[in-house]
Amino acid sequence: MSFVDTLNRMDRDGWRSPLMGRFERLIAPKSPAELESMATQSAMLTRRNFGKTMRLFAPLYLSNECVNNCQYCGFSRDNPIFRVTLTIDQVVREARHLADQGFRHILLVAGEHPKFVSNGYLEACIAAIRDFIPTVAIEVGPMEAPEYVRMVESGAEGLVVYQETYHREAYAAYHTAGPKKNFDWRLECPERAYEAGFRRIGVGALMGLADWRFEALRLAAHLEYLYRHGWKATYTVSLPRLRPAAGEFEPKHAISDPEFVQLICALRLTFPQVGFVLSTRESAALRDALFPLGVTSISAGSHTEPGGYTGEGSDDLHLTVRGRRVELEEKPDCGGGATGQFDIADERSPAEIALLLRQMGFDPVWKDWDPAILDAGALPGGITDEEPVLQPC
Repeated sequence: MSFVDTLNRMDRDGWRSPLMGRFERLIAPKSPAELESMATQSAMLTRRNFGKTMRLFAPLYLSNECVNNCQYCGFSRDNPIFRVTLTIDQVVREARHLADQGFRHILLVAGEHPKFVSNGYLEACIAAIRDFIPTVAIEVGPMEAPEYVRMVESGAEGLVVYQETYHREAYAAYHTAGPKKNFDWRLECPERAYEAGFRRIGVGALMGLADWRFEALRLAAHLEYLYRHGWKATYTVSLPRLRPAAGEFEPKHAISDPEFVQLICALRLTFPQVGFVLSTRESAALRDALFPLGVTSISAGSHTEPGGYTGEGSDDLHLTVRGRRVELEEKPDCGGGATGQFDIADERSPAEIALLLRQMGFDPVWKDWDPAILDAGALPGGITDEEPVLQPC
């Protein structure tokens, strides 16, 4: 049995666990007074479980090559964008730049293309930076469990995989070509990641592809399933809202700022110990307002294009047509680089964000993990071997 069976049961029969019944009530329309009460409780629970700490990380894009056609993604196969895959040395230079800014947690991101991101490339990238970046996570195309084992053995301790949308019909409409078309294969990624030994597993949905309450309920059910069946790992959740990108996709299902806040609070009230990730997709003003309410991990100073931090790879820009590299007739003379996956909204530097956090009473955490912890005999997923019990607050 996998979460696929649970999701099918929800969609077919309307089944809800008791916890999901409570969550569904939390995301129902609320009055301003009810929302304020939820926000107060959410902030209190976050402080109780995480203190006043905020984990900082940076995405490092390795490649924007991709074989999938995803209507909403700037990297989509048919978009005529400037593409590049960084060499290992270029990845190291990007990572050292981020380390100089303070980061000790890096998320390696790549499009899904077996020709460009294969044959040990990811393992080599991880191994090349793990000595000075103690926390390395990956966000790449789905893999079999044995492939994930190789990532863990190379030094990756986290995996992030968004289902994009939990709506099967919408998923089929948005993903028109490439291996990503397989809904169930992607849905089971977190389970294979747990089997492979990842300590941290991040899940989420792209807000804007389907009705937000539909997505939220199924994402919450996914979290409940993972906590019950993969309890030795720690989990994070992210709710990235769609941003402008190559292809000019227009979201069909908007979620307003108040609804976004309600969703974050509902998840915190239902899962007091889940980590909540907030990226630079959101505006500076909204991020500042959300920091106290449930967020535990944020990116800062982000770039969504390979080589975005240092300009690495800008001398190797090209197009890709039907999976084949096509040289540019003329290289861009404006100093630009590869095309990003999407536009960011909060452009403040890591130093500015760290200063703001301290002014708000938070402790910015650049490093909270070291492989030496495992050498001391701790369990891969936490500090206790007792299975947790999920209970509504």
